[in-house]
Amino acid sequence: MKEFFIASSLEKIFPNSRDIAELERMSMLKNERKAFQLVFRVKKGDSISFDVESALFEYMNFSVVKMIKGGYVKDKNADDYYIEEPHEYYPDLLVPMNGTCFTALEDGLNCVWVQIAGDALPAGNYNICIKYGDEECSIEVRVIDAQLPKQSLIYTNWFHTDCLMSVYGFEAFSDEYWETVEKFLHHAADYGMNCVLTPLFTPPLDTKVGGERPTVQLVDVKVVGKNEYSFAFDKLDKWLEMCDRCNIEYYEMSHLFTQWGARHAPKIIAEKNGVKKRIFGWRTRACGKRYRLFIEQFAKAITKYIDEKGIRERCLFHVSDEPATSMKRAYSKAAKIVRDNFKGFKIIDALSSFDFYKNGLIEQPIPANDHIEPFIGNVPELWTYYCCAQGSKYVSNRFFAMPSERNRVLGLQLYKFNVKGFLHWGYNFYYTQYSKAIINPFEVSDAGGKFQSGDSFVVYPGENREPLDSLRLHVFYDAFQDMLALQLLESKIGYEKTLALVEQGLEKPLSFTEYPHDARWLENVRERVNAAIAES
Repeated sequence: MKEFFIASSLEKIFPNSRDIAELERMSMLKNERKAFQLVFRVKKGDSISFDVESALFEYMNFSVVKMIKGGYVKDKNADDYYIEEPHEYYPDLLVPMNGTCFTALEDGLNCVWVQIAGDALPAGNYNICIKYGDEECSIEVRVIDAQLPKQSLIYTNWFHTDCLMSVYGFEAFSDEYWETVEKFLHHAADYGMNCVLTPLFTPPLDTKVGGERPTVQLVDVKVVGKNEYSFAFDKLDKWLEMCDRCNIEYYEMSHLFTQWGARHAPKIIAEKNGVKKRIFGWRTRACGKRYRLFIEQFAKAITKYIDEKGIRERCLFHVSDEPATSMKRAYSKAAKIVRDNFKGFKIIDALSSFDFYKNGLIEQPIPANDHIEPFIGNVPELWTYYCCAQGSKYVSNRFFAMPSERNRVLGLQLYKFNVKGFLHWGYNFYYTQYSKAIINPFEVSDAGGKFQSGDSFVVYPGENREPLDSLRLHVFYDAFQDMLALQLLESKIGYEKTLALVEQGLEKPLSFTEYPHDARWLENVRERVNAAIAES
């Protein structure tokens, strides 16, 4: 194997990796981000310096790919589409470089992630030549004179502001809170997230029964009489203003009932007789009179506020996350309360039983990608999600131990089935399961051994309260870029011809479970699409 070469961004490269294919050329659109990897065979601690000669140099940035401990990487019921050899550490963290010098982190293969990005790259054919000592390698890059269209897919990856509070040690709604949240939110939006989980009340998510997460309640509540309340939205005002600055288009209002069955109310803090205290929570019967009266008053107040802001079409509401079939009765009662009080709003929930939708309990179901088949063709606006449970049936996911093409193939699937929304639960979840303790994500990637590594976060909390990227975040964004490129081509040649180009040579049509397990196939699809865009 060569001591220095260029590899695809879809390669997950370990210090002892062998038989890695070299990358010689690639293409991209003018407003796209495209990445490749420089691979060096060196010794840990070596000082590495390289030179880049290219007209694209000003559009390039460099990061060292750092190995992160895996822990729990594969479920016992998982399929076989994982990285074959189990590893203790996996390439994931992208550490920004200052210039083109770095210190080797491992004995063996070390990688530099090279990203080309710009709002409007000059079209043309470019050579990128990289020199390292007496060696050099190069890659040909074609920038096509076309631009990706604006993303129409609604994408939310649950944004946990309490995790930022816990990791960095600041209080809710302090100056540090708003500064840090905006940094991380702006970054999320830069990688395709256009919808944000908005904590009207502290989200009742991944919390053990009787437990609670730090309070991040945007709506101020005051008890003004028996079962009578007033509401103030000053913090929500500030949140919406921040979202506008970050180009967030949709607000995913936090769940109005507890997770996995809607049996209780979320934690709600209110001022009563001059003292702030919890008025609802785990001891609150979800559909009891007290909470129902609260919801009725809150719904009137928040609806008036939303309509005054003119953002009704941008607001999504939740009942309860992931209700099981056995919880249908409780969910049905809670859903009716929400439907009756939030008329005219879109109500969404992650659930995978088609019966919930068939029986009219939910307007916008979000099935997991391994349970989506009954929903295809039967739901006017199809959404999907995946999480810790989707490690079988060969469906797309982003775990450490999965090949990168399994992460990226989602873009083709979203396109083919005209999916309108995608949800994930873990943009930055830095707790153990049930939010019992804080983790250090640089050392613990599996939520304390409970979720497969890579499930619970895609960004790392860096120094100076700055987000640090993961390799998985970049590959996932590539999936979105693939989807947008297909939409662009469709606008030129139509859906049928575009899909035929994607499925060219396949024995079976593309589905959420059927596709070639081959990074080169995925890259070749995209190259065919780019060529068709250039010709049309």
